[in-house]
Amino acid sequence: MDIFMTLVSSVQVTTSFDLEEIACQCFCMLCIHIFFKRCTLKYSLFCVFYIKGDIRLVGSGSTQCSGRVEVYHSNSWGTVCDDGWDLSDAEVVCRQLNCGSALEVPPSAHFGAGTGQIWLDHVTCSGNESSLAECQHSGFGSNTCEHGQDAAVICSDLIRLAGAGSSRCSGRVEIFHNNIWGTITDFNWDLNDAEVVCRQLNCGSALQAPQSAYFGPGTGQIWLGDVTCSGNESSLSECHTLDGETTTTTTTTTTTTTTTTMDITQMLVSSVQVSKLFDTEQTAS
Repeated sequence: MDIFMTLVSSVQVTTSFDLEEIACQCFCMLCIHIFFKRCTLKYSLFCVFYIKGDIRLVGSGSTQCSGRVEVYHSNSWGTVCDDGWDLSDAEVVCRQLNCGSALEVPPSAHFGAGTGQIWLDHVTCSGNESSLAECQHSGFGSNTCEHGQDAAVICSDLIRLAGAGSSRCSGRVEIFHNNIWGTITDFNWDLNDAEVVCRQLNCGSALQAPQSAYFGPGTGQIWLGDVTCSGNESSLSECHTLDGETTTTTTTTTTTTTTTTMDITQMLVSSVQVSKLFDTEQTAS
């Protein structure tokens, strides 16, 4: 299946690209964020919508990795009923779309009601499947649902929090690139950058951004450095960064380049968690 993309340069041209090659991971508006390296300075690539194979995320307020789940069957797109829909099912959708881990499964057509056919109901996944097509369901078109029950997912995108003492909303920041999880250097990292990560992971507001590998040093690739966000972006990929693919010290006869090995870490504790902590302390006193 091909996806129609728009190349924006001095002349606007519409063409198609192989879906598996592009996979719409390149919201490279003017190429100011370059860690996917899908764009050149000459072009800005904009994904009209995000589809991979026979599944897509759409709807009001949807993003590349969050939205109403729709599947393609019998030459038409249709929705999925949220009867029994849970994080295991959402995990498969997020994996299929290369969108990290499932964070939420908001009910009741959270991203707006779809139209047309409701293709699937009572979807049951273990969470380990590579495609929603591998999960059990009641059969295509076999349901008694209404579009007010359309299933949705919110995925983490290609980002996670890891490390010793980490939780869903606190930990060492890692991003997924070239099929490998890697870290970020903490050079110039601040609360504006942390705010974007918290927003992307649906974790409330950023409270701290501790440095010096607070949650332990990572291993392997260091993907990004000198991340600069305004704090209003919806994804870390929208922020200006320096490419961090070279993570070794290289010495030549003319220059010496040393890349930092300091991992970026954040205390991304949501305001909800803090409130609960305070409530507990007040009760104890």
